Amino acid sequence: MKSILNTLQEQRWDDHRYYHHSRINQSLHLLSALSFLFGYVLLFVDPIAAAFVAWLVAMTSRQIGHFFFEPKSYDEVNQATHDYKEDIKVGYNLRRKIILLSIWVALPAFIWFTPSTFGLPPTQPDIQSFVHTVGECWLYLGFAGLVFRTLHLFFIRDVETGLVWALKIMTDPFHDVKLYYKSPFYLLKGQLIDPMDDVKARQLSSSTRR
Repeated sequence: MKSILNTLQEQRWDDHRYYHHSRINQSLHLLSALSFLFGYVLLFVDPIAAAFVAWLVAMTSRQIGHFFFEPKSYDEVNQATHDYKEDIKVGYNLRRKIILLSIWVALPAFIWFTPSTFGLPPTQPDIQSFVHTVGECWLYLGFAGLVFRTLHLFFIRDVETGLVWALKIMTDPFHDVKLYYKSPFYLLKGQLIDPMDDVKARQLSSSTRR
């Protein structure tokens, strides 16, 4: 259990220090986290509505932050290039995210033009059935994306890394709220990039111990 908690802490720390320098990205992650938490509640009440909240609000805001606002230049704080960080990322890097998001975007069109494939009437599908099917497919896609990468990590890393990553993904909304609840206030003050004082402090502490 201690090993799992240590691995979880390590994955969360690397995720923060490598991929969340932008205050805009952090603020969007806060919005995403709150949306996911709302989606978690909806999941027990209306799973289809939960899927729409998760994909249209939570995932969209989250990925906009990564794709458009997170710096792609050399990371002076961690002494790492963008390509290096993409290569070592445990979860979905930008390339894998493009594939996942492409499937997400393509699903509604596929369902509309081939409705019988998903159990809808083969001609003139009604909007209500279409929306329900899209939501259902997006719900399955979310679970599939989680399971696929978890199993993938079993083979390219190890079982513990995969299981811990899955646990991290499911609990990220809670952790992101705790980590980034102040980010919008920093952003309002005009601070676009987090100085990463916490990262520098840990690096200094580590070098001192050596």
